[in-house]
Amino acid sequence: MSRQSILVVSRNDSLCSHVSRVLSEQYRVDCEQSAEEALDYVTTGRPPLLVFLDVTSLTNSLDILAAIKAADASVPVILLSSASQIESVIGAIEKGAAEYLIEPFDAHTLEVAVENALVKKQSDHDAKNGKAQLDWFEEDFLSVNPKMLRIREITKQVADIDVPVLITGESGVGKEVIARYIHAQSRRRNRPFIKVNCAAIPNDLLESELFGYERGAFTGALQQKPGKFELAGKGTILLDEIGEMSMLLQAKLLHVLQDREYTRLGGKSQVRVDAHILATTNKRLEDAIRRGEFREDLYFRLNVIRIEVPRLADRREDIPLLCNHFLQKYSEKYKSPAQEFPRELLEAFYQYHWAGNVRELKNAVERYLILRDLDMALLDLRDSRFHVREFPQASQALSQANMSLKEIAAQAAEHAEKQVVFRVLGETNGNRKQAALRLDICYKALLNKLKKWQIDERGKEYDLRAAR
Repeated sequence: MSRQSILVVSRNDSLCSHVSRVLSEQYRVDCEQSAEEALDYVTTGRPPLLVFLDVTSLTNSLDILAAIKAADASVPVILLSSASQIESVIGAIEKGAAEYLIEPFDAHTLEVAVENALVKKQSDHDAKNGKAQLDWFEEDFLSVNPKMLRIREITKQVADIDVPVLITGESGVGKEVIARYIHAQSRRRNRPFIKVNCAAIPNDLLESELFGYERGAFTGALQQKPGKFELAGKGTILLDEIGEMSMLLQAKLLHVLQDREYTRLGGKSQVRVDAHILATTNKRLEDAIRRGEFREDLYFRLNVIRIEVPRLADRREDIPLLCNHFLQKYSEKYKSPAQEFPRELLEAFYQYHWAGNVRELKNAVERYLILRDLDMALLDLRDSRFHVREFPQASQALSQANMSLKEIAAQAAEHAEKQVVFRVLGETNGNRKQAALRLDICYKALLNKLKKWQIDERGKEYDLRAAR
C-alpha cells in the first residue's frame, strides 16, 4: 500500500531536500515549485496529508494558500519562512494557515509541527462528524493518577486566563507536554506556540533571542530581527528551564511581566507583549533565591499559578498506559512487529526507578522496538543502579522500622494488591469502572483504595529505593 503524501511547495531545492530527509521514513514527500503545480497536486487524485508552503522563495504564497484552502479546506498548510517575513506570515495564519516555522529549523521541530497539524486535522474532522474526540495532546496526557488528573483540570481552568503559569518538576516528567496542553486548550490554539530553551542558549545571546534587535544594534546586526516574544504574537511562549536565566535577563523579564512591553536591542519604540507566558524549571527556585541566583520579585510574578508535575516513580500506575501509547506511536516508525509487551518486561518496567522519568521510559520502549531483544532489555534494567527490588528483605525492614512480622506481611500484601490494581487499570486504559468489574470489587471500594494509596505512598509504603 502506498504511503500517504506530504507536499512541499518551494523553489528552494535544499529546503525540499531537508524536509524530505526528515519525513521520508514515514511519508512520501513530493515537491512542486509553482501555484499551478501545487493546485493540480491537491485537486487531482488523493490529496496530501498536509502542505508545506515556502513563503521565502515564492512571491505569490498567499495566493497559493488561498487556492489550496479553496480546493480542500481540510488540508493543513504549514508556512516556512525567514524572520524578515513575519508580518506576511501572521497575515497568512489569519487566512487559514495551520502553523509557521522560522528557518532554520531542526528535525524535531519539523516532526512536532507535522504531528500537531495532523492531530488538529483529525480533531476537526471528528468534531464535524459529531464523533467523540480527544483534545490536542490528550493522548500524551494519559494518566489514572489522581495528581495528574487534578493537573489536567487545572490546565483547562487556566488555559484562557492571561496570567503566568510556572510548571515545575524533575527533568523528563513531561513539563513541556503540560505547557503544550495548556496552549491546546486555550483560545490561542491556532496561534503560534514558541519554545525558548533558556539552558541551551548562552546568556549573551538569549537577550537578542527573546527580544530581538534593530539593524546596527551591534556588529553583525545587518537587519532587524524580531524576538521570540514578537514571533509568539497572540499565541503562547514557553520559557523552558527559566532557572538557568542570568540575573540581568531576569530583571528585563520582570519588566515584561509587569508592563507587558519591552524594547528591542538598539531600539527606542516599545513592543507590546500579547502572548501567554509559561515557564518551566527542574530547579527549586526557592533554594535558588536563597543562594542569590534567582530574583524573588520575578519568582512571585511567575508563581501566580504553579503546577508541580510528579515524577514517574510516584505514579507507577501510569506506566502500562504510557508503554502502550509509545508502542502504538513508534512501532510503525521502527518497523517493529510487536503488538504488545511481554508481561516480564512490563513487570520490570513497573519495578524500575525511572530516574529520567517519562523521557527515560520512552527511550527504553524505543530501544526495545529497535533491538527486539527481550533479554537485553531486561538486562539493561537489572544492571542499572536505579533498579527497584519488588520486596525488601523482611529482616532489613524489621530492623529499620521495628515492625512485627504481621505488619510486614500486611504491607507486602498491600504492595502486591497495588500492583494488580494498577496493572488492571493499565489494561483497561484507565477505565475505573471496568477495572472494578475485573477485580470483582465495587467501584467505590476501588476509588477509596486509589485515594488511600495516593495519600500514603510516601508514608506507610516501603521506601523501595532505600531498601536494597
